[in-house]
Amino acid sequence: MKTRTLGRGLEVSALGFGCMGLNWAYGQGLGRGEAIGLVRQAVAKGVTFFDTAEVYGPFTNEEIVGEALAPVRDQVVIATKFGFAIDPVAGTQLGTDSRPEHIRAVCEASLKRLRIEVIDLFYQHRVDPAVPIEDVAGTVRDLIGEGKVRHFGLSEPGVETVRRAHAVQPVTALQNEYSLWTRGPETNGILAVCEELGIGFVPFSPLGRGFLTGAIAKDATFAATDLRARLPRFTPDAMGKNEALVDLLRRIGAAKGATPAQIALAWLLAQKPWIVPIPGTTKLARLEENLGAAEIALSAADLAEIGAAAAAIPVEGARYPEAMMAATGR
Repeated sequence: MKTRTLGRGLEVSALGFGCMGLNWAYGQGLGRGEAIGLVRQAVAKGVTFFDTAEVYGPFTNEEIVGEALAPVRDQVVIATKFGFAIDPVAGTQLGTDSRPEHIRAVCEASLKRLRIEVIDLFYQHRVDPAVPIEDVAGTVRDLIGEGKVRHFGLSEPGVETVRRAHAVQPVTALQNEYSLWTRGPETNGILAVCEELGIGFVPFSPLGRGFLTGAIAKDATFAATDLRARLPRFTPDAMGKNEALVDLLRRIGAAKGATPAQIALAWLLAQKPWIVPIPGTTKLARLEENLGAAEIALSAADLAEIGAAAAAIPVEGARYPEAMMAATGR
């Protein structure tokens, strides 16, 4: 597996593994043993960058990742996140909480669940409007000084928040949604500020929560436990209209001997050398398919063709409901 560098010296595999869906967010997921086995298969195939968060489960996803990676701890980079208040009994999110004392408590709990002595990359999961970002960055800076964290990251921040945080503690990576059907980072200043400040960029949902793989029928329905059941982009009407994007990926892929998912990931990799997508999956065949994208070279002509064709396809549906969107870009 080829490698890339995030920020000031965090070297990771060119494609990471988003672990959220192993047992949370997209329905039933895998059993613990199966999930551990799949993560270890990813390691065996060259993946060194694994993404989790306390809120996934909550808590259980970190436990799975920790157990899976314990035998190879020194060979991998583990990213996790803080920033939500979570009811410890019901497991429900109670809003954001990035108070310094809460960040420290999450850090200690995550270290135990992950079975590690230092968190490689610690993201603020969502910006907390009640806590100055300087206090957040300062707390993570102190945790870095204490040897409990190596690198600081932010997820779905606004540009000015990035600048203010970076002035206190250099930000290694931003994690925002980015794909052929979610291109906000190109126009909202996020990719530009990454380039300016030397910050890596980690697109989550790089395959459009599975839609860009072509494996989701336009009339598909989702269980109540599946996050997509609440997302405007996954209504039957929206999926029917957005199928044009999948058709585009199929057409480009046919000429390259590649799948739609591989073209979607190769397109992201071609945007900047400091972009590291983190597709997730519960299937070994899909893992192997995704990793194959790192070997696909798209020419300038290919990228121009994809860009022009995608620009002519209006994406139907917001990526989140209004309340969830309000927590982004702060």
